[in-house]
Amino acid sequence: MKKTILLLLLIIFISCNQQQETTIVSQKVTTETPSKTPTLFKSKVINGLKIAYREAGNPKNPTLILLHGFPSSSHQYRKVLTELSDQYHMIAPDYPGFGESDFPSKEDFNYTFDNIASVIDQFVQSFHLDKYSLMIQDYGAPIGFRIATAHPEKITSIINQNGNAYEAGLGKSWGEIDQLWANNSKENRDALMHVFSKEGLQWQYSHGTRNPEKVNPDTWNLDYLRLSRKGAHEINLDLFYDYQNNVKLYPKWQAYMRKHQPPMLIVWGKNDLFFPEPGAEAYKKDLKNIDYNIYDTGHFALEEDGEAIIAKMRDYLNTITQQ
Repeated sequence: MKKTILLLLLIIFISCNQQQETTIVSQKVTTETPSKTPTLFKSKVINGLKIAYREAGNPKNPTLILLHGFPSSSHQYRKVLTELSDQYHMIAPDYPGFGESDFPSKEDFNYTFDNIASVIDQFVQSFHLDKYSLMIQDYGAPIGFRIATAHPEKITSIINQNGNAYEAGLGKSWGEIDQLWANNSKENRDALMHVFSKEGLQWQYSHGTRNPEKVNPDTWNLDYLRLSRKGAHEINLDLFYDYQNNVKLYPKWQAYMRKHQPPMLIVWGKNDLFFPEPGAEAYKKDLKNIDYNIYDTGHFALEEDGEAIIAKMRDYLNTITQQ
């Protein structure tokens, strides 16, 4: 009888120890493995304008500022915000007139890249960040390079997805806009109206992709909805016309890169008719530290190759932040 009782006590003791060890191991794994966080949809008032933005990740982690292109918004970075939120703090603003940010009339706001970049620069400064990386795409390049040249000491790295800074990177699709730059006439503005049609917007997302069915139709439908607001065509035509002032600043941005040598990850869709691969290749002239990656896709490379690009971004940012 005594042997039976001792045996039962021994079994209970061993079982309790195993449960305790299991609990400790489980707690250790939870502590050491950061989890992904939900994307939050926020806004700040900058110069009297509501600037909407998406934010994900722990603010104690390294920060990545995500700057979107035309005709999109912070929505284009939805995959990045979700997938990298376990390791990085990310902020993706919508420019004035884009996404969920305020859409003032052209009488109340001067729609130029200088002005938009000034607002977004003040937005970024409002977070009081010592250092941050930038991700640029399309319009994100002229806005991002204005911010980088104003605060070179804050830039940890630049992730570049079809963000141009060289005349070699201006592709065939700039023909009609070249005519607008030469003469900002009603005729030349009207010739660009097809860009704002649903078919024109769908083309921007699907052209150059291997499989257009991988592109979420919500992308161009959201853009079409916002571009259908009163006055939206006019302000975007003003930005098309003003883009020539970005080209004039290319030498300044190139000089910034030669002097400060920001590390750059290039993840470029080579079939982009707006900013083809020569635009990516040109960065090699001015930067020594480039991680160069070309994808067989179009202008919005994250739509088709998001999984591969985000994995590359994670590896790259891990390397940069450990230096």
